[in-house]
Amino acid sequence: MMDGSSTSAITDLIETTPMESDPPVNIQMQPEYFDIPLDDMDMDTEQPTKRRKKKSTVWEHFTIVNVSEEIRKACCKHCKHLLSYVNGPKVSGTSHLKRHVTRCLRNQNHDSSDRLTPKTPKIPKLDRPKRRYRRTTASTAFNPATCRQEMARMIILHDYPLEMVEHPGFMAFVRNLNPGFEIGNFGRIQGDCGATYLKEKERIWNLIEGMPGNISLTLDLWNSSHTTGYVFVAGQFIDSDWKMHRKLLNVVMEPYPDSDSAFSHAVSACLSDWNIEGKLFSITINQPVSDSGLDSLRNLISEKNSNVLNGQLLLTDCLARSLTFIAHCAINAGQETVKKVRDCVKYVKTSESLEEKFVALKQQLQVMSTKSLSLDDQTQWNTTYEMLVSASELKEVFSCLDTLEPDYDKIPTLEDWKVIDNLCTYLKLLYNTANLLTSSSIPTTNMFFHEAWKIQLELARASTSEDDVISNMTKPIQENFDKYWKNCCLVLAIAVVMDPRFKMKLVEFSFTKIYGEKAVSYINTVDEGIHELFSKYAGLPLPLALLNGDSGIGDSGVVKQEDDAGVGGLGNELGLMDFDVFIMESTSQQSKSELDQYLEGSLLPRIHEFDVMGWWKLNKNKYPTLSKMARDILMIPVSSVGPESVFQTGVKEMDRYRCELSPEMVEALFCAKDWMRCEGAESMESNVKMEFPI
Repeated sequence: MMDGSSTSAITDLIETTPMESDPPVNIQMQPEYFDIPLDDMDMDTEQPTKRRKKKSTVWEHFTIVNVSEEIRKACCKHCKHLLSYVNGPKVSGTSHLKRHVTRCLRNQNHDSSDRLTPKTPKIPKLDRPKRRYRRTTASTAFNPATCRQEMARMIILHDYPLEMVEHPGFMAFVRNLNPGFEIGNFGRIQGDCGATYLKEKERIWNLIEGMPGNISLTLDLWNSSHTTGYVFVAGQFIDSDWKMHRKLLNVVMEPYPDSDSAFSHAVSACLSDWNIEGKLFSITINQPVSDSGLDSLRNLISEKNSNVLNGQLLLTDCLARSLTFIAHCAINAGQETVKKVRDCVKYVKTSESLEEKFVALKQQLQVMSTKSLSLDDQTQWNTTYEMLVSASELKEVFSCLDTLEPDYDKIPTLEDWKVIDNLCTYLKLLYNTANLLTSSSIPTTNMFFHEAWKIQLELARASTSEDDVISNMTKPIQENFDKYWKNCCLVLAIAVVMDPRFKMKLVEFSFTKIYGEKAVSYINTVDEGIHELFSKYAGLPLPLALLNGDSGIGDSGVVKQEDDAGVGGLGNELGLMDFDVFIMESTSQQSKSELDQYLEGSLLPRIHEFDVMGWWKLNKNKYPTLSKMARDILMIPVSSVGPESVFQTGVKEMDRYRCELSPEMVEALFCAKDWMRCEGAESMESNVKMEFPI
């Protein structure tokens, strides 16, 4: 059973009368008639007062002549011969008419005096009498309850305001569709939406209840004009089939969003609502949080799940937000040059004739670029990057723009284009990484270590470049990304160790590139962290050798130097020292943990379309404990926003309409929409297959 304050509040909104109790209204449809053999009809019956349209082709050659009140004849159009048709209640049918018209036309073909048709007419092929069938159409039941349910789903899926049911235009539209359907008022549709939410929540509840591992949460804070905040809490987890899911779980209204306890309160409310207190693994947030706020979140993670690294699996920087912030700062740093290019593009794009001349000039200059000019949307930084890239590839055409427009004097100079080229070079690093977050499938965490360490290395090199233009441009970018790297590299590094193509080798390689001689201490931090985490999963005490930095052999297997005499002091005398070494080595090999066996194994080939989650699913029997840890690590979300908001530069804000609704209703509308979008077609696949060559 689901419980929680939000659920009970939504239940209060639902009307006591169930929707299924509305009486169905039957719409009777007129039956349609199809061909029935005339010979099978009872000709003794009286003719209906309303005559049915004649469908036989024979009537193209006959007309009906009323001889008397009860007698009608068929008159041949060709020979004017009268044939019987209706005599009182009896109908003669059409077979004899068809025979007559065939003979009549044949005779006319041989009649040289025929003045009506100079050429031999084609004898029409008379169709055989069609069998006529009577189609009985069952009455279609109109169910008002179903219509109300579908209307509630429509409002939720398309973000329509609940008040639309009271809009005169919508009411008139529905009334014309079916006058018998009562739309209801605002309160009624609010209850219907609440019922839809509870129905969908039951389905998600069962999915979460059956997950075998832990769950990671993301926190996304929205502002509002009412100075209140809304924390969107989403959960990411893996089901029993090793498929990854991401679901919006709660939308928690926080009266004081800037307080240190805002995020921890939202997390606690979510854990209680879904009964997952003991399954919290990590948290990813997109908002700067004070030190006391971070301590509160770390304590919450450690309190709810002791199998984590004392709250170290807390990503304080959402990757999408970090990349957006860095890109926005870089674009603003070259604001004057970017504006000059934007004005040039706008000048060409806003004149159809000039754009045609621009394309013709491009062809004349034989510029091989396939890019086309496009204006950017300054609320989406990827569009600015794409605008700069296309303009840069067409800079040769822009340099000749004065031949088309002599009065235009704002063409970028060669120095300007150099700035744009350098800016695009480093924006591309951010752009490619952010694009991974826009995928419809959920990427596993190991993918982002590859991207992050390459960005860190390239920016570190560029910031120390001898070219002042490059170094001055990249230093602020490098400083901002370095903050993200320091906060998140441990989690990303542990995740890439769970990739059997790389294990610890890529960590050692990349850290050596980044840190040089200082790399050893950083590598040891990752190694110690992953061993400590595995010890928690295995339920074993942490080996002393790991804490003391020894060779890796447990203390119980070590033979001390002062005990050289061996058993009973006869070791040297009996030559058993080699035996002791043999016992020590064989015991050590047998006592190696799953983690050590995995790390010491050979690397898998770096092939395309590698499914890391599928590999662990296949090897879960070989590594029963380590596979559980890998399952939880690889599903840690690096971003707290959806694919549609990855490049968004502004802060999200709740619209005024929803601010007027109750917090419970806001949560119901947002959560139900998220759940219904994935219903029937789960796109939350973790099988993002990529190759990352070193």
